[in-house]
Amino acid sequence: MNKIITISRQYGSGGREIGEKLAKEFGVPFYDNELISRAAKESGFAEAAFKHAEEKATNSLLYSIAMGMNAYGSQDFGFSSLSLDDKIFLAQSNIIRKVAEDGPCVIVGRCADYVLKDVPNVVNVFVYAGLDFRINRATKLYGISERKAAEQVMKYDKRRANYYNYHTSEKWGNMFNYDLAVKTECVGIDESVALIKVFVEKCN
Repeated sequence: MNKIITISRQYGSGGREIGEKLAKEFGVPFYDNELISRAAKESGFAEAAFKHAEEKATNSLLYSIAMGMNAYGSQDFGFSSLSLDDKIFLAQSNIIRKVAEDGPCVIVGRCADYVLKDVPNVVNVFVYAGLDFRINRATKLYGISERKAAEQVMKYDKRRANYYNYHTSEKWGNMFNYDLAVKTECVGIDESVALIKVFVEKCN
């Protein structure tokens, strides 16, 4: 396998688990939170800063306004400085490019599909599922109530969408941005891994 696989996913759909299993199937490195640790080490920013940058992207309008004012200047909207969040995103993007240069791997989240959009041999996958399936899965995995799981699913999906939409100027979940979309509630986690593996092996 000579491909780099990026996986974007809805919360509770099983995307991270699929990514891990897929990496093992192909015998290639798997990157998720490791990207934060490496980016923090090489950039000098604390790991907490990377996590906070994604967590604060909760309200798309307020976030975009705040980030826009920081990134482009509150007076003349010039390009004289970047916000801390933008610097963090760039540091993380640099690490994503570096691991991609190292060879085949599986990368989950972190806007990797956008960061590597001009890199050859990249297969972008979107993993999704119905709301009830994701709530039920979150309830079982994390031992929380159905109501709490529902809140968590909606919160994390909104956070991921806002973060992706701001940094990429694309729409998170837009199927035209991906090579393959897999609905896990239809086939399950292991079958999703098998399906993606076949697709990747046949994808030119």
